Amino acid sequence: MPGIAVALLTEDREQSVVLNSRVESTNLARTVLSHVGFPLGPSDSVLRQLQDQRAEVVLVSIDPKNPQRALRAIELIHASIPEITIFAVGEMNQPTNIVSAMRAGAREFLDHAASREALIEAFARFSATLSRAQRSASTARVFTFLNAKGGAGATTVAVNTAVALQEAHGRVVLVDFAPIGHAALQLNLRPQFTLVDALQNLHRMDGSLLDGLMTPYRNGLHLLAGAQQPHSAVPTASELARLFDLLVNQYHFVVLDCSGRMDGTMQMICDLSNAVLLVTQTDVVSLWSAGRVHAFLQEGAGRDRLRIVLNRYKKIPGFTDDDVEKATNCKVLWKVPNNFQVIGPAIDKGSPVAAQGNHDIGRSYQGLAAELAGATTSADGALSLLYQQDKGDGKKRTPGHLVVSPIRAGQ
Repeated sequence: MPGIAVALLTEDREQSVVLNSRVESTNLARTVLSHVGFPLGPSDSVLRQLQDQRAEVVLVSIDPKNPQRALRAIELIHASIPEITIFAVGEMNQPTNIVSAMRAGAREFLDHAASREALIEAFARFSATLSRAQRSASTARVFTFLNAKGGAGATTVAVNTAVALQEAHGRVVLVDFAPIGHAALQLNLRPQFTLVDALQNLHRMDGSLLDGLMTPYRNGLHLLAGAQQPHSAVPTASELARLFDLLVNQYHFVVLDCSGRMDGTMQMICDLSNAVLLVTQTDVVSLWSAGRVHAFLQEGAGRDRLRIVLNRYKKIPGFTDDDVEKATNCKVLWKVPNNFQVIGPAIDKGSPVAAQGNHDIGRSYQGLAAELAGATTSADGALSLLYQQDKGDGKKRTPGHLVVSPIRAGQ
């Protein structure tokens, strides 16, 4: 029988009937299993039924008043049968549930009242990306850079880290989420399309369209440029999750510049990232601000991924990493040396120093990229990131664990 094999898992029998009718009406899919209730453990018979029926997509309905059972089911299905694609079905006005569902392993988040057309679009996206998703590496990682305060240098660090990652590993995209994008200037690029175009076209987005929105840099790096002028559009949690899903399907490393943002969008981005690098300096105002950013991120999961990058670093006698960590409540990961005589002209010319290994600051960006790319993943999904050793003090630092969770289904 043709069509995508779909399984339905709900806690409401009437809703199961409604979902079944909508699925069958698409003419793209067929229901092979409809079950009231969720699997409770790895040995649950529902998981065996999903495998026996060879379900390709499972729709999991989330109760807005008690979402935890459905979220646990999504995580269990994703862990037990990773080849099955999960669509979460819930309320679109609950961003926390949307982000949690996508992090647990859902590929799509659909409204409970989703129309036949919305289901058709979701199934069409599944069909179009199936083979690419199967080929996609499961090691795709997302790194987000933030400013502790204005002018700390997050854009410069993000741009140079992306360039260094591309030089060493390839398949890197730099996404500019700043309110007004400056990354293109530092790469001397003139983008035709921006992130705003991507967000406005997510309803029909696929890999080919996403690639067409990119601005290529000379070493193969792709840039999804930031807005060229202020705008009031705010992406929803489902839009961000959809965009991230596309990005990690296409690239091995996704670098995001969120400099200048301190809002709900930034919180959601941090929740969907593998590492959050807070760029700061060692002055009192910067460290005070870094502590406030850490407190702001305590409302989401991003706080577990937060690490400090000390930019324009000069060693201050009597002032140690421990002092920085006490002031900010964050661990120090890296130090970028102060060398404005090199970095200033490089920014003005749009020629990142990371591509120039003949300067200490260029080598520092290459080292940061290597640290991020080489971090191992433990059984609990954590990235083991080593804090940069302070040369000259003779002290050794032990590895720290940066706790992460899946950023998309299939990863």
